[in-house]
Amino acid sequence: MSPTPNSLIEALQTADMLEIDGLHAWQFSLDNDLLAQVSAGSAAANSNDQIVLRIECIDGRDHRKWQFSLAAVMAARFDAQSDSWHLADGEQQHQIQCFAAISGSNDDEADTSHEA
Repeated sequence: MSPTPNSLIEALQTADMLEIDGLHAWQFSLDNDLLAQVSAGSAAANSNDQIVLRIECIDGRDHRKWQFSLAAVMAARFDAQSDSWHLADGEQQHQIQCFAAISGSNDDEADTSHEA
């Protein structure tokens, strides 16, 4: 079992796929430039209002999109019982789970690149 990240931002940086409100969303993006500016202390005064997380998924025939401000993502709280992050967007509440993909190699042959 891996340790729980300290923040939703930390969890998102290592995630390959999300589940938002029960919907699988493999297409999401973090504004790494904004996060770097905040980390360096050079972010604009309104950086908390800027969009840092965008999520998209297909729900049947519907293309669903969400976007969250830096302040909302930073305020997200982890719930160990559901293994998810609770994030408020105005009056709406969202539940986000972060997943890391498992990958393997399809190489059946041994690496012979070092041979002469």
